[in-house]
Amino acid sequence: MLKDQAMSVVFDGNSLKAMQSSHTHTHQPALSGQELSQEIKSFINGVDTVQGRKLSVREHARCAVRLLRSVPACRGAVLEHLRGVYDEHVSTFLHNLETEGDASSAASTSLEDIIQEVHGVLSEFIRLNPRAWAPLVSTWAVDLLGQLSSKHAGRRVTPHSSSLNELLQLWMSCAATRSLMEAYSQCLAAMLAWCPDACVDALLDTSVQHSPHFDWVVAHIGSAFPGTIISRVLACGLKDFCSHGAKDQAVMVMGGDKGSRVPKIGSVVGILGHLAAHHSDSIRKELLRMFQESLSPSSPLSPISSSTSWETSPQLRRAAVPFLLQLAAMSPNLFGAVSAELVELLRPPVLFQLQTMLQGLPREELDNMLGLAVHLISQSPSGGAQVLRFLADTATPASVIISGPTPSPHEGVREGCDRLLQMLLLHLHKLVFNRSDGAEVNPHHSASTQPQRVIPFLEELQSHIGHLCAETLRLERKRHLWLHQLLCLLSVYGGLSVATEAFCQLLTQARNPEELALAWQLHTMLSSCMVGLIPAAVTRCVAQIHTHTLGPRQLRQLLLNLATAIQSQDEERRGTTGIQSSMAIQMASAVSGHLHDFGPLLLYGDPAVSNAAVRLLSCSPLPSASSPAQLLLLSRAAVTHFFLALRRRSDGMQAGRDGGQACEAVNRSIQLLSRFAAYSPLTLKAVLQQLVEGALHKGNADLFGGNIGDTSGIPVTSPSLSNDIGASLLDINCRFGTAVNFSGSVWSVFHAGVIGKGLKVRTATKIPDPSGVIQNVQTLLAVVVQCCSSSGFNGSINGSRPPSDPDDPVPINAEAAKVVAVTLVENVCPDVANGELSWPPEEHARTTVERDIHIRRCFEVHPVLFPLLQVVAAGRPALCYCSAVLRGLLATLLSHWEASRELLSTDSPWHLQASCLLVSCMGEGQLLPPVLANVHEAFPHLNPFEVRLLLLAVWEYVRGNGPMPQKFVFNSEKGLFCRDFSRDGDVARYVAPIHSVLHKNIDRLGHLCWRFQL
Repeated sequence: MLKDQAMSVVFDGNSLKAMQSSHTHTHQPALSGQELSQEIKSFINGVDTVQGRKLSVREHARCAVRLLRSVPACRGAVLEHLRGVYDEHVSTFLHNLETEGDASSAASTSLEDIIQEVHGVLSEFIRLNPRAWAPLVSTWAVDLLGQLSSKHAGRRVTPHSSSLNELLQLWMSCAATRSLMEAYSQCLAAMLAWCPDACVDALLDTSVQHSPHFDWVVAHIGSAFPGTIISRVLACGLKDFCSHGAKDQAVMVMGGDKGSRVPKIGSVVGILGHLAAHHSDSIRKELLRMFQESLSPSSPLSPISSSTSWETSPQLRRAAVPFLLQLAAMSPNLFGAVSAELVELLRPPVLFQLQTMLQGLPREELDNMLGLAVHLISQSPSGGAQVLRFLADTATPASVIISGPTPSPHEGVREGCDRLLQMLLLHLHKLVFNRSDGAEVNPHHSASTQPQRVIPFLEELQSHIGHLCAETLRLERKRHLWLHQLLCLLSVYGGLSVATEAFCQLLTQARNPEELALAWQLHTMLSSCMVGLIPAAVTRCVAQIHTHTLGPRQLRQLLLNLATAIQSQDEERRGTTGIQSSMAIQMASAVSGHLHDFGPLLLYGDPAVSNAAVRLLSCSPLPSASSPAQLLLLSRAAVTHFFLALRRRSDGMQAGRDGGQACEAVNRSIQLLSRFAAYSPLTLKAVLQQLVEGALHKGNADLFGGNIGDTSGIPVTSPSLSNDIGASLLDINCRFGTAVNFSGSVWSVFHAGVIGKGLKVRTATKIPDPSGVIQNVQTLLAVVVQCCSSSGFNGSINGSRPPSDPDDPVPINAEAAKVVAVTLVENVCPDVANGELSWPPEEHARTTVERDIHIRRCFEVHPVLFPLLQVVAAGRPALCYCSAVLRGLLATLLSHWEASRELLSTDSPWHLQASCLLVSCMGEGQLLPPVLANVHEAFPHLNPFEVRLLLLAVWEYVRGNGPMPQKFVFNSEKGLFCRDFSRDGDVARYVAPIHSVLHKNIDRLGHLCWRFQL
């Protein structure tokens, strides 16, 4: 080929003159005609014409150099011969490296001086006459570099082609290849101004032929001339793409023959890939410029423009977009470099121009382009979320109503994006379900256990699950259907972990039943290919709760959605079958296993979250087995939430706010407590104990009309009535004295005041709202009665059973009532022994004065104690265990009525009420016979002394007939324990004081005489 070029130059007069001109500028001694003839013969025959011997390699090479200087027309033959010289030098260089010799010194003694001489001659020719020499030398140099790289790629010292840095270091240390590289660089620099395509074409052709061994040349040249190489490589690749057609490109990318159909585009991708490491910004700008130039209106060819510029060719401009698609499809890194800015460029005007340009393409070519775009998007490693957002935004219809008789100008663009998005979903569906190369997916195992092909688009979207779910829940016409389908594919592709995340996001973000239905649909579509989705999702939700990943609003919505999912079981029980049926059962089972994790949310600072938690727990089934520690923690949290809900309801009523949500929270809390109480004897006991303790706690006492004042006799002064004088030693001493427990001894400490200061000042108390107090007390009694009537204790053991008449109240469980009684005694008077059931004589009360006063003060401070005693009395014989408290309260009442100098008992309202309630409770609990249990009806009509007489009769009866549980016998007809008073002896002697009082006050008590008949 080079010889033919040389002969063409000989007969080309202009080129010959140019070479002669360059020859005249070289300062070398001219050869005579005879010497020139001898040199030509010696070069052709390889024999010294004077001495008649064969020329050595060095001598033959020097002869060629002399001819190159003297007869430039022989340049083709000379350059062809020099190929062997360069190859010989490279072989010697590598051989010396392999034998661990000094390669540089050995090469310098062989042909390195010849290489330097050749390089000097060629460099001078290129400098003096670049138009004549640069195209020829550049083609020869780059072709020879390719041959040498491929020929010696298998040598032991030659690094692998992927190690570009090591390969470049090796070849640049060789004089021959370094000389060729410098010559090509000089030619390229000289040709940039007038004909860069020739150099780049030669580079591309050689890269196609000798890749990947030639990549080091491309990397070095590209680093030296990044702007030129990038732009010219793209231009040459576009021309080659246009000449071969877009159809062949699509066939090659989508799995067709990758032979020589499109020889240069692979080289273009390789070159740009090498340059992307250090010149990615230049590549990105050039690709975007090519895209913009291809869409801009073409201008007529100007006289000064290059005839080879692709911008001036309509055919090349039309092929630019398919060419860029082809490049991006063959190199995902290139697409990743431009995808972000490319999407930003695709504004409505640009999209309209693109649609206009593509309308003229044949249908088959347009389908190939769409398929290539779909393949490109699916294989994109980055920018997938932005591309998806662009496609969804563009394909979504703007409005249901279309203004005007004709569609909008961009309707074609919208339809195109709609079709592209549907093709993308179909393509992803095929990739996802065929990703195991035809292997059938076992529906009972996660897809991640099988070998899968990576789908970069879905891999990148896995980090955008939350945003995809948020966009899906917007329910925008077609958009949410596309995104929901994509979520399903993404869940199948990513396996259980991704599916769990998507499901959790939908549960967390859904705000109404329509949005929540998308979660049910996702579960329905995934249930056939994976199991354990709902338990894994609940576990993930619990993990997010523990790590405080969710904010209060998200946490509340998650709890409400979980409760809604569980409550859908009610529809199934009513015979309504739907998508939610099986999911509700699985959800209930999964939540049941994590109740101990949801329990602490009952005490969450945000009331909305705690109310949502109580709703979830109140409708969730309790686990079949759970540890006592977890049950106790759940019970304590539920009771605490109950009092918090009462507090919020009371505050809301006082502030005049709508208490609908607060009342619902209280009802849910009652439902939760009753379910806990019915779960087991342990939870029943814990709930009742904590309810009683909570009702008597100083922080909750005001809810039930309690006075948070001092109950121990310590002088507490209101801050508004005393000056803050700092620490008081007297006050400290007074408090220290009361810290010693003197009960049960002859010593008793009473604090009526401080000497010199007068009587102690009572603490200023806030009067609660009576209606709110009544409502709170009724609520507390309702939950206590509901818990005591539950099946926490086995009915066959405690003797309680449901009433035969539905209108009758449910009998209170005796064992549950005993728990309430014991708890009351422990909180009212902690130092009372459990065995103090029998009553001593009335005079013996003088030894327990302090304890009795403390009991009375507790009843004064906590009015709720009397209703609780009534509940205990209804669960006979539980009131027997409150004997010490009843005795202490009755002793203080006897003392009061004995010391009272009022005319009527109604002048002491609290003591009158306490006396009536005490006797009533003792009668209800059958500690008193009916004739004595009715004496409280006469109290309001008597004077204090007469009240004391009747109470003393009560004391004497209880002392003579001790309140022992053994005296109660179970009545199977009533389902209750009852006491047979006929076994206690004659009651008449206890009734004599009552009859005496009746006779004395017959004018006022005549209507009550029948109540006291034996």
